[in-house]
Formats: sequence, structure tokens, C-alpha cells
Amino acid sequence: MSTSYYVHLASPRGFCAGVERAIETVKYSLEKYGKPVYVLHEIVHNKHVIDELKTMGAIFVEHLADVPSGEVCIFSAHGVPVAVENYAAELGLLTIDATCPLVTSVHRMVEKYHADKNDVLIIGHHNHPEVEGTAGRVSDRVKTIATESEAELVRVHNPDKVGYVTQTTLTKADITGILSILKNRFPTIKGPKSNICFATQNRQDAVRILAEQSDIVFVVGSKNSSNSNRLKEVAGRCGVPAYLIDDHNDIDRNWIEDVSSIGITAGASAPERLVDGVIDWLRSFNEVTVDEIDGINENIHFPAAPFPETKK
Repeated sequence: MSTSYYVHLASPRGFCAGVERAIETVKYSLEKYGKPVYVLHEIVHNKHVIDELKTMGAIFVEHLADVPSGEVCIFSAHGVPVAVENYAAELGLLTIDATCPLVTSVHRMVEKYHADKNDVLIIGHHNHPEVEGTAGRVSDRVKTIATESEAELVRVHNPDKVGYVTQTTLTKADITGILSILKNRFPTIKGPKSNICFATQNRQDAVRILAEQSDIVFVVGSKNSSNSNRLKEVAGRCGVPAYLIDDHNDIDRNWIEDVSSIGITAGASAPERLVDGVIDWLRSFNEVTVDEIDGINENIHFPAAPFPETKK
């Protein structure tokens, strides 16, 4: 085992503006309305964040019917279908929308394409809450494309009336092949240059630089976090071993047996304290030198979600 570790920290890493907004939405709701407040699904995909909010009084549910009438229900950063909004109103819930504004912009794009009589194709992962929420913004003529083979086979009503959007937490590599096929099949297809959010792209760019200087890369993030999984994939494509870890407890000492340079990044929903925990764990049995790689300074903050005045 190496006598010392050189730890390189990616920059930027960790919380993005949308995640910060979502977490603050839950915390402020608890202050404003008191315990409990209910959250539909995980507010963000990180088990440490969820556990912390639970201790503060948040109750996470998978079904709106589990929320008592008149209580506060927060929609997660991933967004929800229109049918969920309507059902919440029928149940008499006081709803607060913590959807990331960048995801909301994708929703508006889908709605516009649909209103213009286009079929809408969503490039993204089946069953991911962001994709389900985006698809659910319209009533029909919408399909999710997760693979190149699905892009080859998808059928639309009118090949000249097709629009596309992408899940915000993908990589360019996830999109390029699929989009090439779609553009070849539907030459007039409408869509953005990219729906990958700035924070996702910045973290992917940073991990490429990190991988060049590291023998191994740790991505701090939960297993169900799409953007964290993409960071692991990006690092792996750079030719270094990469591991997705919830925290230091997931690390196998054998991974760093013959390693001297360790890169650490964190997904957009992972708190910085978990990165600190990994460094402290390394210091518990070896000397550690830490440096932060120069990167983009993110100073974007989204406006707070609108809050109803009182419970019904």
C-alpha cells in the first residue's frame, strides 16, 4: 500500500442549484407549516439527504393517497405528470412544486411540440422519474427512447412532425448515437442542441480532467442517482477504475492497495460532507495531501418555489 495518498478533488462537484432549491423547499416548508410535510418520492436521489430530512419531519411517500387531505405535499426536483397535479388537487392537498427549473423548461418544450401537433420523443431512461414526469406533461403522441435500437424502431404518426427532448442528466455519449438515427429517419425533427443541464455537463467535464490525474476515481453519490452514474461512466471511459459510493463505508481497501493518486467527485445530489468523510477515512490510516482541480465556478441560484400562505 502506498505510504501516502494524493487526493484530487473535481471542481465543480456536489450540489447543483436545482438540488439546493429542492432541499431548501422542504426545509422552509417545515419551518412555515410545521411537522410533518409530505414529499412525493425522493426529493433528490441521495439517501443521506433523505435520511436528514426525515429526522427534521419530512415524510416521503410513493403514492398521493398516502397524504392526508389538507396536508402539504411537495413534488420532487424530478417533476411530475399533469395527472399527478390534478389528482393532488382532487385530494385537497396543499402542493408545492420543487421541480428543477431546468426540468420545467423541458416540460414547456414538450408541451409546445405537442400543441403544434408533433409526436414527441424523449431520449432518456425508461422509468426514471424525470422522464416519467416529462412524458406525463402531455396526453398522447409521446414516447421514450433509451437505446439506438429503439430509435431505429420507433413509429410516429407523421414523420414530418416530430420533436425531441432529452433527460437532463445524460451524457453526450448517451445521446449522440440515438439522435443521429432519429435525424436520419426524421430529417425535419425539431429539438434543442442539448437538454443536458449546465451542472451535469460541468461535472462531467470536470471528471474527465480528474481522471487524467488519478489512478482511481470515487464518485460520491447514491446508486439511483442518474447523474452520479453518468459520472462513473465518464471516468471509466477515460481508462481509470471508477466506483460509485454512497459514502466511505462502500470503499474496499483492496481498491486502493497499489494506488497513490485518488480522484474524488460527487454527484449533483451528494452533500459535500460525504466527500469530507472519504478524505477523513483515508487519513485514518495514511498521510493525505489534498488539492482541488481548477474548474468552472458555478454561482447560479434559482428562485425559491412559490409557497401557499396556509394549509387548507
